[in-house]
Amino acid sequence: MPTDRSQPDACPGALQVHHAADGALARVRLPGGLLTPAQLQTLADAARDLGNGQMELTSRGNVQLRSVSDPEAFAARIASAGLLPSATHERVRNILASPLSGRIGGVADIRELVHRLDSAIQADQALAGLPGRTLFTLDDGRGDITGLRGDFGLHARSATEHSLVLAGHHTTHLVQADDAVELLLEAARSFLDVRDKHWRLAEVPDGIERTLEQLGLSAESTGAADLTADARPTIGWLEQRDGTVALGGGLRFGLLDARLAEFLAAVDKPVVVTPWRSVHIFDLDEWAAEQVVRVLAPMGLIFDENSPWLDVTACTGSPGCEKSLADVRTDAITAVEQAELPVVGRQHWAGCHRSCGRPRGDVADVIATGDGYRVNPADR
Repeated sequence: MPTDRSQPDACPGALQVHHAADGALARVRLPGGLLTPAQLQTLADAARDLGNGQMELTSRGNVQLRSVSDPEAFAARIASAGLLPSATHERVRNILASPLSGRIGGVADIRELVHRLDSAIQADQALAGLPGRTLFTLDDGRGDITGLRGDFGLHARSATEHSLVLAGHHTTHLVQADDAVELLLEAARSFLDVRDKHWRLAEVPDGIERTLEQLGLSAESTGAADLTADARPTIGWLEQRDGTVALGGGLRFGLLDARLAEFLAAVDKPVVVTPWRSVHIFDLDEWAAEQVVRVLAPMGLIFDENSPWLDVTACTGSPGCEKSLADVRTDAITAVEQAELPVVGRQHWAGCHRSCGRPRGDVADVIATGDGYRVNPADR
């Protein structure tokens, strides 16, 4: 990981778009991955009318559109749906949260913390100066989110008590839920004081210790958080604690086309975009869940936890990225369909050595060289 950044952070947003080879790329932050049916319909309409007809789910539970023909019109649309509540803070609202919290498993229900943290970030003028890659994490105790190595996070230890997480490291400091959001904001403000040109807390020399010192806490930590065993999405039929059903659906390369998104919105239930580029649909009765599977599986939503597509990720590749040496997605599709994947298990196909979009954990790298692909095994 680089320890110095010579250029200002240019992470795209809904207002500050990235100009890729295939046109403007706009990214919409979804704190906790939360989407109402109306918001999902708005994004589907925008993808169809202003983009390439697809939404890309990101590893931070956000959504981005490519080939946006009119970025101003796009921003206006999502603002009308409540997806752009702050023009000044829109790129720093990166909040990952345990997707199943409050419904299935977990030590604490952290859904309200998501809303409180998002509102508090927007209300703090100084935090608009955070880099667009800053990441807040809220783990309900099951360990699915802390391992994704955010900058500032909470890990539930009980229904009301959380440990502070800095740069993916558990600290020994416990905080009550009522005080947790303010502690995260104080940590983020401390980062602004010490970051210099760095974009992530982990890049700052002695960043954890310096942050703890500024917080008036002793410089102690218990080491890096462990990643989940396989970092795969939770897929299929899931029983909620209230007796209703949740469905976890995967997507090939994390791509959600506009028509499928419209059908998802028509289910009229809460949807969460996960950091594993999948979606969860919540609060269904059994009959409705059966109909969703029957209709949406043929449209591309993956409910089979053994599907090979859950092991294969890929960057945009050619022609969308001018740096790519291959049309990696087309090549990966061919490999899956012909059962000729170069390795068994999780693998990321990339058009160049940068391996953009590579998930964390034990993942083999399949990297285009201009003359085929080089495979770096996961255990290298």
